[in-house]
Amino acid sequence: MTPWRSVLQLARFKPGLYLASGLLASVLFYLVPLLPGLIVREFFNALSGEAPAMFGVWTALALFAGVGAARMAGLIAAGWAETTLHLYVGALLRKNMLRRILERPGARAVPSSPGEAVSRFRDDVQAVNSFLSWTLDPVGQAVVMALGLSVLISVDPILTIGVFLPLLAVLVIANVAGKRIERYRKAHQESIGAVTGLLGEVFGAVQAVKVAGAEERIIAHFRRVNDVRRRATLTDLFFNEFLRSLAANMANVGTGLILLLAARSIRDGEFTVGEFALFVSYLGWLSTVTSMFGWYLTQFRQVGVSLDRMVALLQGAPPARLVEHGPIHLRGPLPDLPALPAVDTPLLRLEARGLTYRYPDSGRGIEDIDLRLERGTLTVVTGRIGSGKTTLLRTLLGLVPMDAGEIRWNDVPVVDPAAAFVPPRTAFTPQTPRLFSETLRDNILLGLPAESVDLDAALHAAVMERDITDLEDGLETMVGARGVKLSGGQLQRGATARMFVRPAELYVVDDLSSALDVDTERILWERLFARADVTCLVVSHRRAALQRADQIIVLDAGRVVAHGTLTDLLRTSPALQRLWHGDDREATATADAR
Repeated sequence: MTPWRSVLQLARFKPGLYLASGLLASVLFYLVPLLPGLIVREFFNALSGEAPAMFGVWTALALFAGVGAARMAGLIAAGWAETTLHLYVGALLRKNMLRRILERPGARAVPSSPGEAVSRFRDDVQAVNSFLSWTLDPVGQAVVMALGLSVLISVDPILTIGVFLPLLAVLVIANVAGKRIERYRKAHQESIGAVTGLLGEVFGAVQAVKVAGAEERIIAHFRRVNDVRRRATLTDLFFNEFLRSLAANMANVGTGLILLLAARSIRDGEFTVGEFALFVSYLGWLSTVTSMFGWYLTQFRQVGVSLDRMVALLQGAPPARLVEHGPIHLRGPLPDLPALPAVDTPLLRLEARGLTYRYPDSGRGIEDIDLRLERGTLTVVTGRIGSGKTTLLRTLLGLVPMDAGEIRWNDVPVVDPAAAFVPPRTAFTPQTPRLFSETLRDNILLGLPAESVDLDAALHAAVMERDITDLEDGLETMVGARGVKLSGGQLQRGATARMFVRPAELYVVDDLSSALDVDTERILWERLFARADVTCLVVSHRRAALQRADQIIVLDAGRVVAHGTLTDLLRTSPALQRLWHGDDREATATADAR
C-alpha cells in the first residue's frame, strides 16, 4: 500500500475535519498574506500621490486591521480542526497497531523490544499526523503562486522572471535530496527506538543489573547508544534546516535582484515605490511558500519511512489494516465491555502430534511431541530445567509458532492456536505472571465487567481470600509495577485468580506452585479439582501435582523420555525417580531452613 493511499484513507476517516483543516490551514493560510502586499502598494502610492483619491492612510490601516483579524480567526479555527483531526487519526493508528499486536503470538508480539515499539506509537504516528494536515498545502501553495505571479507579471514580467528563478532552484535541490532525506530520517527514527527500547529493558531489569554489579557497564552502553542517536538526530536536523534556510535565503537574493534590476526604473519613474514594496512583500511570502513546498516534499519522504515502521508492527497482516476505519470512542460514554462468550465446542479431548519448535537463535526447543488430554483429567509435564516444558506449553497455545506438528480439539484440526486457545476455551497462567501497576481487582478482571463473573469464587479457588483481608486496601490495593508490592506467592495466586475468573474448558498452568508453601499448594489443588469436569495441563515437579496427575509426561532435551502414571514411572523412569527424590530433598531443606 503506497504512502499516498494510506494518507488518503486516513483523510476519509474524518472527512469534515480533514477538509476544514485543509481549507483553513492549507488554503486561507497561504492566500490571506497576499492582501497586505496590495494594501502596502496603495499605501506607499498614496504617500507619493500616485494612489486613487479615495485611498488614504486611514483606509490602509483599516484594511490592515481587518485582514489581521480575519487571519487570526482563521488560524484559531484551523488550530482546533487540525488538533482534533490529529487526536482522531492518531487514536485510529494506535488502535490498529495495538489490535494486531494483541493478535500475535505472545513471544513475538513486536518485531523488536517493547520500548522500541513505543517510539513507533509516538514519533511515527506524530509524523503521519503532521503530514496528513499538510496534504492540501500544495493546493494553497499552487493557488497563491499563480495569483502572486499574475500580479507581479502584470507589473513587470521581466523582473518577475528574474526574481523567481532562485525559487525554482530550491525545488530542484529539495527533489534531488529526496533519497538522502529518507536515509537520514530512517536512521534518526531507528536511533530513537534503540534508546527507548534500552531504557524500557533497563527499567524492567533493575534488580538483575544491581545483582550483577553492572551499573557502570549499563550506563556506558547507554551512552554509546545515545551518542548514536545524537549523531543521527543532528544529521537529520542539520540537513532539514539547511534546506529550509536555503529556501528562506533565496528571498534575500530575490530582494537584491529587485534592487539591482528596478533601480533605474524607479529613478525614471517607470516603477513606483508602491510597486517596489509590492514586489518585496510578495517575494518574501512566495519564497516562504516555496520553502514550505520544499519542506512538504521532505515530509513526504519522511512519512513513507514512518508508515513502513508502523506496518512492520503488523508482522504479516495486510498493510491496509494500519489505516482501517473503526470506532475509537474519543467522545461520549465508553461502550460496555462484553462478557465472556459461551464456549462453542466443549472439550472432550485434546491431541498434539509431532509438535516441534526450535528457537531460531539457539536451535533448542521441543521435537516430535505427542500428547493426549481427556476431559476431566490432570496431565503434568515435568523434567529438568531446560528440558522444554515451558516451550511445550507455549507452542501448544500458539505463543510461539510451531515448526511442525498438528493440534486437534475434539478431533478437529486447530488452524490458529493463538486465536483458538483463549477463554472460554482455555485459560493460562505463565511461569512468571505479569501484573500491571493498577489495583488488584483490575489486574484480576483485566477489563471484564465485575457483574458478569464470580470474583469471590475465583479468589477462593486461588486460596487468596485471607490475603485480601490482610492487604491495606483489599482488592483496591495498588500492586505497583509488575506486582512489586505483593509477595511472590500473592503474585502467583493473583494471577491464578485471574485465570479462574475466566471459566474455561482447559486450564494450562506453568509451574503454578513454585512460590507457594506446601499447605497452600495442597489446598489450591483440592479446590481446583473440587470443580466438576476440570481439565488441566500443568508444568510442575512438585509432589502435590504429581500425586494427583492422571498422566505424567517426562521431558528431556525437548523430547518425551517417559509417559504414564506416577506409580509406573517411579518403577521404570530414572528421570522421574531423580525428580521425585530431588523434590523430597528440597522439602527437607525448606523445613530445616524454617
